[in-house]
Amino acid sequence: MIVKTPILSQRVRQVPKSFSWIDHRLVSDCYINKCSHAAAALYLFLVCVGDRRGLSYYSDKSIAEKLKMDAGLLEKARSELIRSDLLAWRSPIYQVLSMESATVKKRSSQGVMRLSDIFKQAREGSP
Repeated sequence: MIVKTPILSQRVRQVPKSFSWIDHRLVSDCYINKCSHAAAALYLFLVCVGDRRGLSYYSDKSIAEKLKMDAGLLEKARSELIRSDLLAWRSPIYQVLSMESATVKKRSSQGVMRLSDIFKQAREGSP
């Protein structure tokens, strides 16, 4: 087993008291695999500036300037995040969405399950 120790122990990061965080399911549920560099940059920016509900009121002009994107690339990145179910947008409001795990998505796409199927899955230990 690899023992992990900080390289710079005086610089170990702490979780900030602000509202921003990045859900590990971005990687573990492969959401990041669907994102271009521009979409990933936009997502990171919106996570950092959003409030506790994931809402941000930054204008497209301000976002484009901060991320050094032109309007067309910003629009494309935003569309990717919306298609990937990571973002909702209604000008001028952006909302970073909660992530559903792959298991939840699979179950919800299956529709209504019979009680016997639920018990069968529980016995077999499969999601």
